[in-house]
Amino acid sequence: MAQAAGSAVEETGAGGRGTGGPPGAGGGPYAWFYSGRMTYEGGFRVGDVLSVTCPFAETVVESGVTWDYLPVRWPWWSIDTDSDLFHWNGVVALGLGNEGPSPGNPSELFRTDPPPHRLTTGDPCRIGIPPTPVHVTSVDRHDPPLETGWLPRPVLTVTVLPRGMSYREYPDGSHLDGFGHGLHPGDGTPYAFELLMRPYACLRAGDEVADADGRAWLFRGPWDWDAFDGGNSGPGPAWPLTLLTRSGLPRSAADAETVATGSATGSHQDTVRRWMSLTGASPTP
Repeated sequence: MAQAAGSAVEETGAGGRGTGGPPGAGGGPYAWFYSGRMTYEGGFRVGDVLSVTCPFAETVVESGVTWDYLPVRWPWWSIDTDSDLFHWNGVVALGLGNEGPSPGNPSELFRTDPPPHRLTTGDPCRIGIPPTPVHVTSVDRHDPPLETGWLPRPVLTVTVLPRGMSYREYPDGSHLDGFGHGLHPGDGTPYAFELLMRPYACLRAGDEVADADGRAWLFRGPWDWDAFDGGNSGPGPAWPLTLLTRSGLPRSAADAETVATGSATGSHQDTVRRWMSLTGASPTP
């Protein structure tokens, strides 16, 4: 997202790739294309395609404006005076994207009104996120909550990339890591999320399935499959799918029916193409 000035913390990527998300997500005849409104309580999974928004709030530009960053007083957090690790000063530096291969094309999710090129130190402005399509690249939960220098301390990091960006496209010198923007739902920032697509919503991480060609697979995530025969994953599992075990446990009849119904029509490649049409990106390997 941005760099919190006055501390060593960047709200960018999360440590590690998790499949995340709540158990039992999805189901029904359109389980491979689950759509509907959600909040962070509803859970997130790697591969989810979302629309994220944040209502615009009043703030002011702080000193230290550069070609690459616009420092603003952050309207949604308070300083964590009990933090022993970080001493945040209440300012967040928004990345302007001018250090990348396409200068002037902001990679930041948050936008200012007026835009950054019309702002200087001391100017009032509004900051927020207009409706923006993104896809989830990692989900990490923090117990105890993450110490960042601000309050509330995050308990969840959902890392996302905007439409048109694949994680490997970020240059090494970017203020973002390879996974994208780290958002902390529940940290006081009033994010709103709409789930546009959840590939393989009928499955959970750790499920074992048999495909229409008789091959057995372990599902780790929508783009992360292991074939038990050790062969090449090729075009992915052939639909329809038969649930063998549910996250390492015996399946129930209802779970098996959900998977069978959710994969009765279409194919793995149809799912990939649908996902790519929404994200403009390559699936995260």
